[in-house]
Amino acid sequence: MRVKQIKDEDFLNYKKTSMLIATCFCDWKCLKEKNLDLSICHNSQLPLENIIDISSDKIITRYLSNSISKAVVIAGLEPMLQFDEILEFIQEFRKESQDDIAIYTGYYENEIADKINLLKQYKNIIVKFGRFTPDNNKRYDDVLGVWLASDNQYAIKIS
Repeated sequence: MRVKQIKDEDFLNYKKTSMLIATCFCDWKCLKEKNLDLSICHNSQLPLENIIDISSDKIITRYLSNSISKAVVIAGLEPMLQFDEILEFIQEFRKESQDDIAIYTGYYENEIADKINLLKQYKNIIVKFGRFTPDNNKRYDDVLGVWLASDNQYAIKIS
């Protein structure tokens, strides 16, 4: 799996302590739609980091060896641009753990319905939908148990 970053313990993106996996690519849809500069994105430094190629097995072993993290968050840049890799990771992870997996996407449900249908076959999958809009208010999301950057963003436990 290609990643930009792995944090073994993240406390900001989910109600449970999580391993955060940052993906590699983004189409900057949220910024392009509003004609905004990349510097506005809270992930603007991620593209500058090197891509790390790490097997799903190594990520899973790393997760399981950490007794503090109780979930996985797959987030920025845009995970859905690496969907095959994400799906393979989830398939392998489910062989070892049924812990929650939250996927942060900037897409809306109707834009990735085919991918959501594939994800529904796995237990405890949560998807955060919606593009970052800098002028919107923050919003507390009960599913994730955290504040989201824009009030047009929301999470659904899809399975």
